[in-house]
Amino acid sequence: MRNNLIKGKRKGDVLLVLTVVALAVIGTVFIYSASNYSAAATYGDPFYFVKKQVIGILLGVAAMIFTCFFDYNKLKKFTLPLAVICFILLGLVFIPGIGVENYGARRWINLGAFTIQPSELAKFSLILFCATYYSKNKGVGTEIKGAIPVLLFGGAVCALVILEPNMSITVCIAMLMLTMIFSAGLKIKYMLMLIIPALIGGVVLILIEPYRLNRLAAFLNPWSNPKGEGYQLLQSLYALGSGGWFGVGLFNSRQKYAFLPFAESDFILSVIGEEIGFIGLVLFFSLIFFIVIRGLKIAAKSKDLFGFILAVGITMIFGIQAIINALVVTGSIPPTGLPLPLISSGNTSIIIFMAEMGVLFNVSKNGSLTF
Repeated sequence: MRNNLIKGKRKGDVLLVLTVVALAVIGTVFIYSASNYSAAATYGDPFYFVKKQVIGILLGVAAMIFTCFFDYNKLKKFTLPLAVICFILLGLVFIPGIGVENYGARRWINLGAFTIQPSELAKFSLILFCATYYSKNKGVGTEIKGAIPVLLFGGAVCALVILEPNMSITVCIAMLMLTMIFSAGLKIKYMLMLIIPALIGGVVLILIEPYRLNRLAAFLNPWSNPKGEGYQLLQSLYALGSGGWFGVGLFNSRQKYAFLPFAESDFILSVIGEEIGFIGLVLFFSLIFFIVIRGLKIAAKSKDLFGFILAVGITMIFGIQAIINALVVTGSIPPTGLPLPLISSGNTSIIIFMAEMGVLFNVSKNGSLTF
């Protein structure tokens, strides 16, 4: 038994890494299917988005290999530098010539040959800050005052992200922050004191912006404006409805022919559902849930509080984004732009997520769980 335990520590959760790579490959296949028509029409190259994604995956794999074998405990010394870098980058998106504006939002930084989305890095910075703070201040997690530094850090990140504006990522960051505070041991009565104001704040953010009210109206009745705010949701539902039980077949999506906006990114799940159907989606999400389950098991068996909170944070941001994306494309919540982790087109997202999965593997390798 002792030999098996030692072997488990050395080997780590290999199945987790293999599943992550498998999802990235699957995502690339569907990115090609969803984008080849629009990419050919816009850029003259049906593989335009695929080539970008492959570069992102290769960089992501390199980052994941590094974090797989870089002792996660050494990440503590990068907490402050990473936080400073993230706040600088989040501020740079608002500077003309540096920040890239697209569809009325400034969410990216132009680095010449490519762009980066600072909010993706900010999510990991928050995870690392929480893990470092709670591991260095053991016992403070049960009281509300112990959560103040995390609330200030997370609140500052949320404030900068909502100004871009990017409500979807803001919601993800807020949910991540509350989840990590809860995982650190905050009592239920104090959690309610945080959740209720957060819900009220979300309602206020919707009410003060006309475009968010329009999206809410489109969610409640997309047919009231089928060529405007309701258009994207209707096209997504058409795609999913066309898929039926078994789908129309790989590469046979009809909605990708300029009907469904952002088919290769935020709404790629609609194309996946159209092509592989409900049964295929069940199998597809089984891979996503497998990663979440393994991540939570890794957290539960972590040998220290730092590793535990790191694992919880990485697992939850992956799960939160996947669930919200699925709810959006199925019309279960108001439409909002949010990539499907490891699947949607977007280099910053896939590089960061794969690097985080490497950290998760590293925690499993040094924990007490055998695989």
